[in-house]
Amino acid sequence: MKRGLALFLAAALTALTLTGCGGGGYSGGTASAPAAGESQSAAYDTGGGWKSEMMEFGFDAPADDAGEPSAAPEEAPGGGEAQAEDRLANAKMVYTASVEAETQDYDSCTAALEDLVDKLGGYLEYASADRYGDGSRSASYTVRVPAREFQGFLKTVGEISHVTSQSRNADNISEMYYDTESRLETQRTKMERLQTLLSKAENMEDIIDLENAISETELQIEQLTGSLRHYDSLVDFATIDVRLREVLRLTTVEEAPPTFGSRLGNAFTDGLHGFGDFLQDAAVYLAYNWTWMVLLALIVLLVTRVSKRAQARRAERFGGPFQEPKKKREGFFNRKKQDEPKNPDDKQP
Repeated sequence: MKRGLALFLAAALTALTLTGCGGGGYSGGTASAPAAGESQSAAYDTGGGWKSEMMEFGFDAPADDAGEPSAAPEEAPGGGEAQAEDRLANAKMVYTASVEAETQDYDSCTAALEDLVDKLGGYLEYASADRYGDGSRSASYTVRVPAREFQGFLKTVGEISHVTSQSRNADNISEMYYDTESRLETQRTKMERLQTLLSKAENMEDIIDLENAISETELQIEQLTGSLRHYDSLVDFATIDVRLREVLRLTTVEEAPPTFGSRLGNAFTDGLHGFGDFLQDAAVYLAYNWTWMVLLALIVLLVTRVSKRAQARRAERFGGPFQEPKKKREGFFNRKKQDEPKNPDDKQP
């Protein structure tokens, strides 16, 4: 029994020894890996590795401390509000708006609107004017003003006209803008490398491949440059769509009356105004289309006369007015009434 206990203890000690050796081997392997990597990197850099290759192609070799972690940026004084303002200052914002307005003095309002655009340093991207049958006019504008004048323009439009509806939008395109800018820098770096390789190429096949790659890279650079210019135009100048209408009476937005009598009185007054506007519109419509109305009346009169002459000729041909005798429709009740005698005493067997 003692011998069995001794064998069991020996086996346990052997297992513990093997476990310790395995753990030590794993730890040693982990510690030795960076050393091997460092020696390989040092040998590659010393023996004309990627740094010398970059210098050969015209690029500056990175500094020795490029791998060291950079220091954390210092926080701006003021906490989160200051950081938010900094982010907003570097953000690429696109401001757009849509305005519906009306005026009773169309000529002076349109002139004041165009003068306002010139005063703020903007321009009219689109402008159109319409005239309707009732004599009223309308105008549509697409205005581009500097982004810093966006709020001021909307405020002034509300002063020179009666704004009925307005909508605003602010779109942050910082991600698309900086991504396009980064891609453009990458393509430019690629172009420099391809040009350097083309100057050292001697094989005709390599020269053709490099020229094709340069052409594709130039196309990418042109497209990305155009995208950045478009983004800059949207960021630097806000876009406002203005729709201006000429009206006889401005639209008013009144508060809800507190009593039923007030509501009824307002409804009666609005009904009278609406009826008066309808009569005015009808009179203007008739005055505008009187030639068509006269022509229609002449056509109706001519058709009536032709119809009367045709009836007269038909009457002369048949010796009088041609009328078919009306046939009385015989029904069940009519037959029964004719079969019965008028006097009950004169019944026939």
